[in-house]
Amino acid sequence: MFIPETNSTVKSPATVKPVSARYKWELLVLLWIAFFLNQADRQIFSVVLPLVKADLGLSDSQLGLIASSLVWTYGVFVPIAGFIGDRWSRRNIIGSSLLFWSLATLLTGMGSTVAQFVLLRGVATGGGEAFYAPAANALISEEHKKKRSFALSVHQTAVYFGIILSGLIAGLIAERYGWRNAFYLFGALGVLLAIVIFLRLRKDVPAQEAEKASVLATAREVGGKPTAILLTVAFACMVFVNVGYLTWMPSLMVEKFGFSLSKAGFSSMVYHHVGAFLGVIGGGMMADYYSKKNPRNRLLLQSVSLLAGVPFIYWMSTATTVEMTYLSLFFFGVFRGAYDSNIFASLFEVVRPSVRSSSAGLMLMCAFLVGAFSPFLLGVLKPSLGLATGLSWLWISYFIGSSAILTAVLFFFKRDRV
Repeated sequence: MFIPETNSTVKSPATVKPVSARYKWELLVLLWIAFFLNQADRQIFSVVLPLVKADLGLSDSQLGLIASSLVWTYGVFVPIAGFIGDRWSRRNIIGSSLLFWSLATLLTGMGSTVAQFVLLRGVATGGGEAFYAPAANALISEEHKKKRSFALSVHQTAVYFGIILSGLIAGLIAERYGWRNAFYLFGALGVLLAIVIFLRLRKDVPAQEAEKASVLATAREVGGKPTAILLTVAFACMVFVNVGYLTWMPSLMVEKFGFSLSKAGFSSMVYHHVGAFLGVIGGGMMADYYSKKNPRNRLLLQSVSLLAGVPFIYWMSTATTVEMTYLSLFFFGVFRGAYDSNIFASLFEVVRPSVRSSSAGLMLMCAFLVGAFSPFLLGVLKPSLGLATGLSWLWISYFIGSSAILTAVLFFFKRDRV
């Protein structure tokens, strides 16, 4: 069981304000939309990649470098974001982050060189997005204590809808009005939502306002728990697969089946993420139920999910028919979603509430620094091996991740649990 979570950071009775159920769900809805734009803005480049390549004459390795630069930047800044998220108002962090990356997305539409794309797409967009997830996941966990996995799962579904709809919308806009207008649209929507978040969400009290743990002390605490380390290894393995898939699967559909840009962007994402939506909701509900009997069941669900996804990663790349490709993408999504439902809920089983944002930041940093190599590596290998072969061997990463979580369950979880 978790240690009862009292609001120890409140400084006086005057600051105690009852939070209505309506506000909790309004918060979740607004953060869902913000996370939707977070993922949509991240995916736009992959969808319009063939048009950018043709328009600006960029090579596959240069395109892979641009995609990787965002993930590398995200990985560098996200631990800083995590530590800040335990010390400053999470509402202000979320709103400012959304405003910054949305402006960067809008300006990306004006880019014309590799250096400009790396700066606007990689450094600015990736850096802005890094500050969202640690604060948002910690805030949701605090507001939805009794149904933590379910609330985090609902929030996670924004990833899938963001990627699916951005693939369709960005593809259609790019084909009809030019790829630059796709960046302009999503960037402008993010700016408007940031204003709404500042107006509607209450300013929260930082988790460590009364408990100023140092950055190094927090890192040592989290790093001293093997379960947290092994969960991070597994997350890195999932991100490595996911970033490679998101970057290059639309291009594979164009090359293999001769799809149009909008059809490839939509079909390569929709079947996978519909499956992921079903998996994340089902996984969240199952985890909340079975973790009452034994908390380690959250982790077991994740381990089994990654292992079950292994064959479908291989088949989605090697299938010779459109129907088999779609089927493989769907089941790859189902098991990916079941894993996603407990990414942070499992981590929060072994870390104190006051360092949740920090621990999430450290986990995201390690995972995305590793995952960032995937699109670049696949881009480098593409001329010699081909995309299908490169993507098919990503199954190895899922297998390693599943083994890491199972090791944590068997040997370390009982000792590390809060």
